[in-house]
Amino acid sequence: MPPNQHGTNQHGFDRYGSDVLRDPGWKRRPPAPTVVEAVTGLVVEEVASGFVGAVLGVEGRMVRLEDRRGKVRVFPIGPGFLIDGAAVALRVPKAPQPSGPLRSASGSFAVTGTRARTARASRIYVEGRHDADLVEKVWGHDLRIEGVAVEYLEGVDHLEQVLQATQPSAEARAGVLVDHLVAGSKESRIAAAATKPWGSSVLVVGHPYIDIWQAVKPERLGLRAWPVIPRGIEWKHGICAALGWPHEDQADIARAWQRILGRVDHFGHLEPALLGRVEQLIDFVTA
Repeated sequence: MPPNQHGTNQHGFDRYGSDVLRDPGWKRRPPAPTVVEAVTGLVVEEVASGFVGAVLGVEGRMVRLEDRRGKVRVFPIGPGFLIDGAAVALRVPKAPQPSGPLRSASGSFAVTGTRARTARASRIYVEGRHDADLVEKVWGHDLRIEGVAVEYLEGVDHLEQVLQATQPSAEARAGVLVDHLVAGSKESRIAAAATKPWGSSVLVVGHPYIDIWQAVKPERLGLRAWPVIPRGIEWKHGICAALGWPHEDQADIARAWQRILGRVDHFGHLEPALLGRVEQLIDFVTA
C-alpha cells in the first residue's frame, strides 16, 4: 500500500517516524566508564595518545604516567583511559584512614601535636645532597623531633676540614655517614685520619655501596639488580646510560635522582645495610 504525502499509509503506520528527535535505536550511548582510583603502579592506557604507563602519582588534577622505557607524561585525571581494553575514569585516590598508632617513614611511632625540638649542638654529616635528601625523606620526622640537623660534606675529602671547624665534643657530637666505607678503600683511610684527634666525640659509619643510589632496593625501579659500571666511568652517568636515561649534564643526573627518590616511601624500600647505620648515628648524637 503506497504511503500518502505525509509518509503514512491507510493503516496509520508512519514508516519515517513521527518524532524527529526520538532516538531510533541505532545511536546507543556507551556505558559510563568505571571509576578507578589512580593508585601508584596502576597501568593504564590514555586513549587519545595511546600512551601506556604506570601511575607515578597525582598532582592536583593531573596524573603522571611512566612507560616501560622510563618516559613520563602527564594527563588530566578523569575519563579517557583504558585498563585491559575497558574504559575507565581515573580519580584522585582517597587518603587511607589510619588505624592504630601512626608510624613515620622510618618505622618509628610518629609524634603528633608537638613542635620540632630546638636543634642540638650535635650533628649528622653525610657526603652529599642526595644522601641528605634520602635521610630527610625517611628519617626527617624523627630528626626534627630529636632536634638533629643533617649537613652534607660535599665529599668525604672535606671531613677533616669540617671537624676542625666544628670542634666536636661530648656535648656536640658528630656522626658521619660515608659512602663505600669498606676495608682498604680511600674513604676508610680518610675517615680514620680525620676522626682520630676527636676520640669518642665522633662516630663514622658507612655503607658498602658506591653511591647512595644503590641503597634504594633495585626492585623499586623494576630492576633485578643495579647495573655494574666498569671502572673509569663516572658511576651516576654510567647508571643513567645503562638504564636508558638522559645523562648529558648535571641537570639530567638531578632528574634521575628525583625519579629514584620518588620511588622511596618508607624504610622498607631501602637496603638494611643503610638502615642500621643511620639508626646507629641517630642514637649516637642523641645519647
